[in-house]
Amino acid sequence: MTKNIKKPKWVPDDADSSYTTNVMEGVKGGHDGLATSFTSIRKRPSIKRRRQLTVEDYFSGIMDMDRTIIARAITLVESNAARHFDQAQELLQRLLPYTGKSIRIGISGVPGAGKSTLIEALGLKLCELGHRVAVLAVDPSSSITGGSILGDKTRMERLSSHPNAFIRPSPSGGMLGGVARKSRETLLLCEAAGFDILLIETVGVGQNEVTVRSMVDFFLLVLITGAGDELQGMKKGVMEICDAILVNKADGDNYIRAKAAQTEFSNMLHYLRPATQGWTSRALTCSALYNEGIDELWQVIEEFQNLTTTSGVLMERRKNQTLDWVFTMVVEQLKSRFYNNEGVKNLIPKIQDELMSDRMSATKAATLLLERFDEFKV
Repeated sequence: MTKNIKKPKWVPDDADSSYTTNVMEGVKGGHDGLATSFTSIRKRPSIKRRRQLTVEDYFSGIMDMDRTIIARAITLVESNAARHFDQAQELLQRLLPYTGKSIRIGISGVPGAGKSTLIEALGLKLCELGHRVAVLAVDPSSSITGGSILGDKTRMERLSSHPNAFIRPSPSGGMLGGVARKSRETLLLCEAAGFDILLIETVGVGQNEVTVRSMVDFFLLVLITGAGDELQGMKKGVMEICDAILVNKADGDNYIRAKAAQTEFSNMLHYLRPATQGWTSRALTCSALYNEGIDELWQVIEEFQNLTTTSGVLMERRKNQTLDWVFTMVVEQLKSRFYNNEGVKNLIPKIQDELMSDRMSATKAATLLLERFDEFKV
């Protein structure tokens, strides 16, 4: 005779075999002599590894404007892994004939100036005009953890959901000017995919924003009133490299102050050498929050593009930018080779001890390290 087994309180009295957990008869063991058996536990679906894409897969996906493939291609060129380098460079080589047909706009400014709000307002305007807009938003990387928030898609919610827009946040990686190390190559990928307007948002302002200037056609500096921007702009020399200054948040009680700041900046620009040959840098106002002044800003950018294209200044600038890019990568690779050199790595601890005990000057230490690098370089 089968012994009756008491069910735990958490099991319904009328539970049948379809219930997730049943108490089965005839099995000894378990808590209080009871045994449980999971008779219908749902199996977790197996996690499939993403298929490794070939250069042809990447190329075809980019040409078809497949956003998933574009995102994976950007990840490929941003990767620091040696195994990805050759594939990324082969892909870029195939894409080069399809690049160079966009307007590259750099947008920088102090934190809180409303850059993200401005980019969303401008991006939506351009999408409505039939343009395809790619936003490369560079977030600052922590000097301690190396991490970034990468929250631009959240801040640009409407633009990120538009079918004609593509937003790619990337960590700055500690590069000067807040520009990611692979931003230039990402820019080429987006151009090849058919995006004809590229908006590159960078972090902060300062002397190193020349890095941004070296990769865009039109450089826009976004400022606000009442935050010391007038002094900062002059002290750091950022105004000397911008093609336009935009005083944002010109609305409500701040409207009059914004207009006054526009006049001040216009006067300052009058005495500075233009950042672009044949172009007069100018100051504008807008309220990105209320979508005011966006049309005027775009008209200025179009005027700039037409003027520099006709005069040949734009083509000359891009050639110089490409050359500058080459030398920048040479410096990067030399730096990498230096710190990965076995002779240098072995000598650094000894040099460090000498420096910390004040038995060697910094100049002498640098000279010895470079000599060791020359001895051990392959």
